[in-house]
Amino acid sequence: MCLRVLLLLAVLVGCNSSYAALFDDKGARQQIVTQQKQIDELRKQGKVLETHITKLEETNNQALVRLHNQIEELKIALNNLNGQIEVLTNEIGLSQNRQKDFYIDLDSRLRRIEQLGASADPELNAKPSSATGGLPTKNVTVGAADESRDYEAAFDLFKIGKYQDAISKFKGFIKSHPESKLIPSAHYWIGNSYYALRDFNSAIDAQRELIKAFPDSAKVPDAMLNIASSQQEINHRTDAKETLNDLIAQYPISDAAEKAKLRLANQK
Repeated sequence: MCLRVLLLLAVLVGCNSSYAALFDDKGARQQIVTQQKQIDELRKQGKVLETHITKLEETNNQALVRLHNQIEELKIALNNLNGQIEVLTNEIGLSQNRQKDFYIDLDSRLRRIEQLGASADPELNAKPSSATGGLPTKNVTVGAADESRDYEAAFDLFKIGKYQDAISKFKGFIKSHPESKLIPSAHYWIGNSYYALRDFNSAIDAQRELIKAFPDSAKVPDAMLNIASSQQEINHRTDAKETLNDLIAQYPISDAAEKAKLRLANQK
């Protein structure tokens, strides 16, 4: 009897152990399944992230390529602009040099004309009295040297573009040498200096003062041409055209008249 009880107990203990083992294996499998699902989900999320990163990289690469191309285009445009600036700078320099040469030539020609007029003046060519011992000749020579020096100093300022200083110097010349044959030229260059400073009304006034005070001066035709240029700059086109026509009518064989004809032809 005791043997049967012991055997029954042994069977029951064996069944409980098998059931417990079976229960533990099922839980582990369930856990494995759950973890596998989590792993699969993480892999899916990883693939989504990888795809998104790839797209971002492609987008960034395209943007970088576009930016690089734009930078290269800007560099080319900048080089072209620098080349154009250099060409224009050279052209401006050449134009300024030609303008200075023109002014120098114009001033030289007009001064020669004025000197011819002075030499034809019998009062200026009169010989000094022997009783004076020739002193007036010496004084005239010294005065002429001072006069020439002061005029050249003012004109040099004009040539290097110091127009305001040139105006002051020419005005000082007029006060210091009121009887000089170069007074008309001084007025003319004052007007041109104002024109260069874009003070066109003052340029017109200066040239009109020259024409009024010295109507027979060789500078008058060029003064009228400068007046027309100033009138054109301040949009007084009708007045400018009238001035040009007056210039042609009054001084038909002058160089200024030829320039006036060209300007009128270009306005048609």
